[in-house]
Amino acid sequence: MILGKCPYCSSGSVEVRDKEVNGKKVKLYACSNANWKTEDGEMFELTKESTCDFRIWQNSLAKYGKWLTYKEVRELLQNSTVEVELLSKKYGKKIHYNKYITLSREYGVSVLWD
Repeated sequence: MILGKCPYCSSGSVEVRDKEVNGKKVKLYACSNANWKTEDGEMFELTKESTCDFRIWQNSLAKYGKWLTYKEVRELLQNSTVEVELLSKKYGKKIHYNKYITLSREYGVSVLWD
C-alpha cells in the first residue's frame, strides 16, 4: 500500500511494510528506496543498496499511548504536521491531550511541545 511521496528523496514513495519486533507485529512506513535489515529482531539498519532513510514506526509514540494510523501518516506526508491524541498516566490517572506531531529525520516523528 502506497501512502504518498517520500519527503526525503525525489524518486521514492512511502509504503507500508509488516515487520516483527521482539515477537510483536508492527507496521513500518518506509520509503521504497529504503531497505531495512535486522539480525536480532530489535535493531534495524539500512542495507548498502538503500538510497533513502525515511521511516516511521507505527509504534513510535507508544509511550504516549498512540499508534500511528495510515490516515495520520498520509496527512503527515501532505501537511508535515498532524494533530493526534496522546495519553498520560500521571499520578495514576489517565489524561488525554492533543498535540501536533511533525516529521523528524532522526526519530521518524516528533511531538511539538509548544
